[in-house]
Amino acid sequence: MIKLYGIKNCDTVRKARKWLEQHNIDHEFSDFRETPLQTPQLQHWLKSVGDSLLNKRSTTWKQLSESQKSLNNEAAIISLLAEHPTLIKRPVLETRQSVAVGFSADQYSTLLKTR
Repeated sequence: MIKLYGIKNCDTVRKARKWLEQHNIDHEFSDFRETPLQTPQLQHWLKSVGDSLLNKRSTTWKQLSESQKSLNNEAAIISLLAEHPTLIKRPVLETRQSVAVGFSADQYSTLLKTR
């Protein structure tokens, strides 16, 4: 099953959802503001995509203190993402084989083998 995670009012998430629907790709959407993410999920994503999971261009990131931004280990990153889910680069696309962050039609076509 393909799962798409994000925030439903995010423009990039809307684009990704629309693309999936236009390509008739069955998927499940989860808004992580409504359904908080669990630590194992965040750990899996972090292991899969590294620190590209963390959106350092977000307004939330800019509002953090310097001590909050000094992330020196996985546990600190996971804790920060759990506390501030808007720091997660959106959307997160999860398939059985992979995890991808952000949206690009080319990337989705490649991952999901569509054209």
